[in-house]
Amino acid sequence: MEEDYIKLIFGLKLKQIRTDKNLSLFGLSKLSGLSKSYLNEIENGKKYPKPDKIALLSDKLDVPYDQMVSLKLDKNLAPIGDLLRSKILKEIPLDLFGIKESNLIDIVANAPAKVNAFISTIIKIAQHYNFRKESFYLASVRSFQEANNNYFDELEQSVLKFVKAYHIDLNQEISSKELEEILVEEYGYIVKGNELSKYEALGTLRSVFVPKTKTLLLTNEIDESQRTFIYAKELAYNYLEFKERLYTFPWIKFDTFDQVLNNFYASYFAGALIIPNAKITDRLNEIFEKDTFDTKLFLNAIDTFNASPESFYQRLTNILPKEFNIQNLFFLRFTYKAGSEKFHLKKELHLSHQHSPHANETNEHYCRRWVSLKVLKDLSENKKDHEFDIQISDYQNDGMKYLVLSSATKDPFKENYYRSISVGLLINKQLQRKIAFLADPNIKTQDVGVTCERCAISGCAERQAPSVLLEKDAKNKKIEMIVDELNTKFGN
Repeated sequence: MEEDYIKLIFGLKLKQIRTDKNLSLFGLSKLSGLSKSYLNEIENGKKYPKPDKIALLSDKLDVPYDQMVSLKLDKNLAPIGDLLRSKILKEIPLDLFGIKESNLIDIVANAPAKVNAFISTIIKIAQHYNFRKESFYLASVRSFQEANNNYFDELEQSVLKFVKAYHIDLNQEISSKELEEILVEEYGYIVKGNELSKYEALGTLRSVFVPKTKTLLLTNEIDESQRTFIYAKELAYNYLEFKERLYTFPWIKFDTFDQVLNNFYASYFAGALIIPNAKITDRLNEIFEKDTFDTKLFLNAIDTFNASPESFYQRLTNILPKEFNIQNLFFLRFTYKAGSEKFHLKKELHLSHQHSPHANETNEHYCRRWVSLKVLKDLSENKKDHEFDIQISDYQNDGMKYLVLSSATKDPFKENYYRSISVGLLINKQLQRKIAFLADPNIKTQDVGVTCERCAISGCAERQAPSVLLEKDAKNKKIEMIVDELNTKFGN
């Protein structure tokens, strides 16, 4: 599409020069002797004129030839040029979202000033919130997940084919030893388990893959479930034949969108292999059919698999929409340092629509009534391995309630750090049909907000900051109401 970008930029420049000189397409046609339809195709990025035609336009418009053919746009259209020449549009497979690149070009060509204003706005927002290319890629993948209800049947089928090819029994817990054997024997891996721990700076890394020698380096701090997940991801990269990939876990940086997308695919494959669809669906059916919530049964369901609580909750976001038609849900992961009052939302996923609990970058205080934060505080104080709780969160401002399940565990790589994983299910008629224990009186219902600054709950003992943004909105609405009354009073 490089040629199309050049055509479009030339067309944008020609249109800008023409309008600056107060010329219509008809007028430029009369001036240059070129047909109006031909000039229109040039301005819309459909055609690129031959050198003699460019020389003719340059002469008639009194603009230097070099300026005409330069890919540099003036400041009014520069953001569009930056976007068109950037790697972002080239790297993101727009077909994932049902978008044709030619359609984007048509939009830009038909309304360059408006598109430019929109792009400039996005750039300013991105700069204000330190929004990087990596953030854009991750947000794109998250949108892709949400658009597909986070269920990908091709990957599920690939797992079943893999299992059949390597005679893996999904009725049994999958072990790291079983997967390591396939990596070594089938794909020629060399696995070293004591190298990364020698380097203090690599304290947060769990694995590094060296492609030249197919050497997988692991840290000593990982447990059995983490080791199994890492092996499963490596098998996914090889079995699915992904060339563009990330080489560290967790990632440090990435260069292309394909790397980010394939990392997601490999993680999905790993989760579907370790936590098979049929097996987790059976466990959930058993839990959902009971009239009261059985905490022990739920925790046993997590322990059924050789997986971390986070992997189990992630898998819920695949299975609930597909097997139970529960599509209004969210997934959240918070981190917390013991003794602090700051909670950081590091990962989120929202299916169907943007639910109330979502990340903000404005230093507001998340509602301390969220069970996601409560389990973190509880775990940091009682020092258990796993803290679990469940509640019904009533967002009175939105008129919505969510059944929220949340687990907290210690961060194995950071001293005094903890993380919680939560899944929230919108309570509606569909959920009431699927889950029998929703009326369980032992499940606490809690009035909650999103952040203290936007919360209208009065007398909240957990409040960390006054509701300044809510008060500002109320003040503005009052001003608007008075202005409307004055217009009515003196408008006749």
